[in-house]
Amino acid sequence: MLILGSMPGQASLKAQQYYAHPRNAFWAIISDFIGIAPSTEYAQRCHSLLAHQIAVWDVLASCQRPGSLDANIVAGSLIVNDLPGFLAQHSSIHSILFNGRTAEKLFHQHVKAMLKRPYHYQHLPSTSPAHARQSLAQKQTHWLQALRQASHGHQTRLASN
Repeated sequence: MLILGSMPGQASLKAQQYYAHPRNAFWAIISDFIGIAPSTEYAQRCHSLLAHQIAVWDVLASCQRPGSLDANIVAGSLIVNDLPGFLAQHSSIHSILFNGRTAEKLFHQHVKAMLKRPYHYQHLPSTSPAHARQSLAQKQTHWLQALRQASHGHQTRLASN
Protein backbone atom coordinates (compact mmCIF):
# COMPACT_ATOMS: atom_id res chain seq x y z
CA MET A 1 0.00 0.00 0.00
CA LEU A 2 1.01 3.61 -0.45
CA ILE A 3 0.27 6.27 2.16
CA LEU A 4 0.26 9.76 0.69
CA GLY A 5 0.56 13.04 2.53
CA SER A 6 0.38 16.42 0.87
CA MET A 7 3.79 17.94 1.69
CA PRO A 8 6.07 17.58 4.73
CA GLY A 9 5.69 20.22 7.42
CA GLN A 10 8.49 22.41 8.73
CA ALA A 11 9.54 19.95 11.48
CA SER A 12 9.76 17.09 8.97
CA LEU A 13 11.72 19.15 6.46
CA LYS A 14 14.15 20.27 9.15
CA ALA A 15 14.62 16.74 10.52
CA GLN A 16 14.58 15.15 7.03
CA GLN A 17 12.10 12.60 8.42
CA TYR A 18 8.48 11.96 7.59
CA TYR A 19 6.02 13.03 10.30
CA ALA A 20 8.71 14.43 12.60
CA HIS A 21 6.48 16.82 14.53
CA PRO A 22 6.31 15.36 18.06
CA ARG A 23 2.50 15.74 18.21
CA ASN A 24 1.83 14.19 14.79
CA ALA A 25 -0.03 10.91 15.38
CA PHE A 26 1.36 9.10 12.32
CA TRP A 27 4.12 7.11 14.01
CA ALA A 28 2.01 6.29 17.06
CA ILE A 29 -0.67 4.83 14.79
CA ILE A 30 1.65 3.08 12.32
CA SER A 31 3.82 1.70 15.11
CA ASP A 32 0.76 0.08 16.64
CA PHE A 33 -0.08 -1.51 13.29
CA ILE A 34 3.41 -2.83 12.51
CA GLY A 35 4.21 -3.77 16.10
CA ILE A 36 7.14 -1.52 17.01
CA ALA A 37 7.60 1.23 19.57
CA PRO A 38 6.98 4.76 18.24
CA SER A 39 10.32 5.74 19.77
CA THR A 40 12.20 3.24 17.59
CA GLU A 41 15.02 4.85 15.60
CA TYR A 42 13.70 6.48 12.41
CA ALA A 43 15.69 4.24 10.04
CA GLN A 44 14.28 1.13 11.74
CA ARG A 45 10.72 2.50 11.54
CA CYS A 46 11.23 3.01 7.80
CA HIS A 47 12.65 -0.49 7.43
CA SER A 48 9.64 -1.89 9.31
CA LEU A 49 7.28 -0.05 6.96
CA LEU A 50 8.96 -1.66 3.96
CA ALA A 51 8.87 -5.07 5.65
CA HIS A 52 5.09 -4.61 5.94
CA GLN A 53 4.90 -3.50 2.29
CA ILE A 54 3.93 0.06 3.17
CA ALA A 55 5.33 2.97 1.17
CA VAL A 56 5.07 6.57 2.37
CA TRP A 57 5.38 9.59 0.12
CA ASP A 58 3.77 12.94 -0.66
CA VAL A 59 1.71 14.16 -3.57
CA LEU A 60 3.84 17.29 -3.79
CA ALA A 61 7.58 17.36 -4.40
CA SER A 62 7.62 21.04 -3.47
CA CYS A 63 5.49 24.11 -3.03
CA GLN A 64 5.52 27.51 -1.41
CA ARG A 65 3.83 27.41 1.98
CA PRO A 66 4.41 29.75 4.86
CA GLY A 67 4.44 27.49 7.91
CA SER A 68 3.17 23.92 7.87
CA LEU A 69 -0.57 24.24 7.31
CA ASP A 70 -1.84 22.79 4.04
CA ALA A 71 -4.35 25.63 3.85
CA ASN A 72 -1.39 27.97 3.24
CA ILE A 73 -0.08 26.17 0.13
CA VAL A 74 0.27 28.67 -2.69
CA ALA A 75 -1.67 27.15 -5.60
CA GLY A 76 0.62 28.33 -8.41
CA SER A 77 3.72 26.95 -6.71
CA LEU A 78 2.91 23.22 -6.84
CA ILE A 79 5.37 20.70 -8.21
CA VAL A 80 3.85 17.22 -8.14
CA ASN A 81 5.88 14.06 -7.49
CA ASP A 82 6.04 11.48 -10.28
CA LEU A 83 3.45 9.21 -8.71
CA PRO A 84 2.43 7.60 -12.02
CA GLY A 85 6.07 6.58 -12.57
CA PHE A 86 6.44 5.37 -8.99
CA LEU A 87 3.27 3.29 -9.19
CA ALA A 88 4.29 1.84 -12.55
CA GLN A 89 7.61 0.74 -11.02
CA HIS A 90 5.87 -0.68 -7.92
CA SER A 91 3.08 -2.71 -9.47
CA SER A 92 2.41 -4.57 -6.22
CA ILE A 93 0.77 -1.43 -4.80
CA HIS A 94 -3.00 -1.74 -5.01
CA SER A 95 -4.20 0.57 -2.24
CA ILE A 96 -3.57 4.28 -1.80
CA LEU A 97 -4.38 5.80 1.57
CA PHE A 98 -4.55 9.57 1.94
CA ASN A 99 -3.33 11.24 5.12
CA GLY A 100 -5.88 14.05 5.10
CA ARG A 101 -8.18 15.76 2.62
CA THR A 102 -5.52 17.96 1.03
CA ALA A 103 -3.45 14.95 -0.05
CA GLU A 104 -6.56 13.33 -1.50
CA LYS A 105 -7.66 16.49 -3.29
CA LEU A 106 -4.21 17.16 -4.79
CA PHE A 107 -3.91 13.55 -5.93
CA HIS A 108 -7.28 13.59 -7.68
CA GLN A 109 -6.55 16.98 -9.29
CA HIS A 110 -3.01 16.30 -10.48
CA VAL A 111 -2.32 12.55 -10.61
CA LYS A 112 -5.30 10.21 -10.88
CA ALA A 113 -6.07 10.86 -14.57
CA MET A 114 -2.51 9.79 -15.50
CA LEU A 115 -2.74 6.36 -13.87
CA LYS A 116 -2.94 3.32 -16.11
CA ARG A 117 -4.82 1.00 -13.74
CA PRO A 118 -7.37 1.19 -10.93
CA TYR A 119 -6.48 1.40 -7.25
CA HIS A 120 -8.39 1.17 -4.01
CA TYR A 121 -8.49 4.68 -2.51
CA GLN A 122 -9.11 5.45 1.15
CA HIS A 123 -9.30 8.88 2.78
CA LEU A 124 -8.09 8.96 6.38
CA PRO A 125 -8.16 11.74 8.95
CA SER A 126 -5.00 13.79 8.98
CA THR A 127 -2.51 12.73 11.64
CA SER A 128 -1.40 16.35 11.94
CA PRO A 129 -1.84 18.04 15.32
CA ALA A 130 -3.59 20.84 13.40
CA HIS A 131 -6.44 18.39 12.67
CA ALA A 132 -7.99 18.44 16.14
CA ARG A 133 -11.57 17.56 15.19
CA GLN A 134 -10.81 13.96 16.06
CA SER A 135 -9.01 12.57 19.06
CA LEU A 136 -5.98 10.32 18.74
CA ALA A 137 -8.21 7.35 19.62
CA GLN A 138 -10.67 8.24 16.83
CA LYS A 139 -7.88 8.72 14.30
CA GLN A 140 -6.29 5.46 15.38
CA THR A 141 -9.57 3.55 14.94
CA HIS A 142 -10.02 4.85 11.37
CA TRP A 143 -6.39 4.32 10.43
CA LEU A 144 -6.04 0.81 11.85
CA GLN A 145 -9.25 -0.32 10.15
CA ALA A 146 -8.04 1.03 6.78
CA LEU A 147 -4.54 -0.41 7.22
CA ARG A 148 -5.94 -3.85 8.06
CA GLN A 149 -8.29 -3.70 5.09
CA ALA A 150 -5.52 -2.65 2.69
CA SER A 151 -3.15 -5.25 4.13
CA HIS A 152 -5.80 -7.98 3.96
CA GLY A 153 -6.59 -7.05 0.36
CA HIS A 154 -2.90 -7.41 -0.49
CA GLN A 155 -2.75 -10.85 1.14
CA THR A 156 -5.89 -11.94 -0.71
CA ARG A 157 -4.40 -10.86 -4.05
CA LEU A 158 -1.16 -12.75 -3.27
CA ALA A 159 -3.13 -15.90 -2.44
CA SER A 160 -5.03 -15.72 -5.72
CA ASN A 161 -1.90 -15.24 -7.87
